[in-house]
Amino acid sequence: MRGKEATPQPREVDVAVIGGGQAGLASGYFLSRRGHTPERDFVILDRSPAPGGAWQHVWRSVRLLSPPHHTHLPGLPWDRPSSAPPSGPEVAAYFARYEEHFRFPVHRPVTVRRVANDGPDVTVTRDTPLLIHTDAGRWRARAVINATGTWDRPFVPTVPGASDFRGRQLHAAHYHAPEEFTGQRVAVVGGGHSALQILAEISTVADTLWITRRPPEFRTAPLTEADLVAVTDAVAAHAATGRPLRSVVSYTGLVETPEVARARERGVLKARPMVDSLTPDGVAWTDGTTEPVDTIVWATGFRPVLTHLAPLRLRSELGGIKLADTRAAVDPRVHLVGYGPSASMISAHRAAATAARVLAAGRP
Repeated sequence: MRGKEATPQPREVDVAVIGGGQAGLASGYFLSRRGHTPERDFVILDRSPAPGGAWQHVWRSVRLLSPPHHTHLPGLPWDRPSSAPPSGPEVAAYFARYEEHFRFPVHRPVTVRRVANDGPDVTVTRDTPLLIHTDAGRWRARAVINATGTWDRPFVPTVPGASDFRGRQLHAAHYHAPEEFTGQRVAVVGGGHSALQILAEISTVADTLWITRRPPEFRTAPLTEADLVAVTDAVAAHAATGRPLRSVVSYTGLVETPEVARARERGVLKARPMVDSLTPDGVAWTDGTTEPVDTIVWATGFRPVLTHLAPLRLRSELGGIKLADTRAAVDPRVHLVGYGPSASMISAHRAAATAARVLAAGRP
């Protein structure tokens, strides 16, 4: 009888970056600038089969809302023929060129299943190694930069009667283009920019119903760099308390793009309150009002991808992860970049630079 094969030893690395999107790539850049040698000192573990982060998966019409001169990663200019907001494929292609240019040690596709202490009975200190369990083996690291974003965790609220609805239901993450809804009656649920954008374009080919939890609030002026910095600071103050994150639109308000302005002219921006239940043929409210619909698009946002960090028990009693700069307050070995205050391309720069500086200062 053959003996049981020994479990391969973990690969040793100083910092493991989890996620290969904008936050992970910016972290790789600043780690390199702070003296971390790619592959020997840090790796980037990315679950996607190709570069581009979430931008390779977004629907056809998605555009960045940030000011165009800020829509790039640190250290590599993005020469674009137009000043218009870039599309998803443009952003994904730029990310691919970025990681190739800097020769980052990206391992893909690698799914991180859990991050835990290296041993069941260890006394956890700042220097206790972390063990990263993946479907491609294990890594042992002094610290982790979690840059997993939110795309892989779409959120759909629980609504009574959802299983009885005979039409189609899909989340915005699985939406591609409006043509497939031609001639239908479509309910778009959600009060953020994704819902607004999807509503505006589906309403060109279908009869639409807009459903929001709160009355939508529109901005009276475009977003500026100062606005985005102020939002980042406000989200950081919120995250420092350990409370669950709020939606981005609750800070920014809704931006009226030309497509949205045309939708307003067509009379489709009349929001209805959140439904109380679904029926086999549509949606219903407690006052007895019902509306028939063929399809429901849940543009209800995403939640941070953090389940692999559950063994470390980072959440506060309030339900969120309390942050001290980019570090989890209860475990300084874990940095969160692309989470909360660093979820935008602009703020990811600052957070990645902070994490790399702190980690470089703490190297043995």
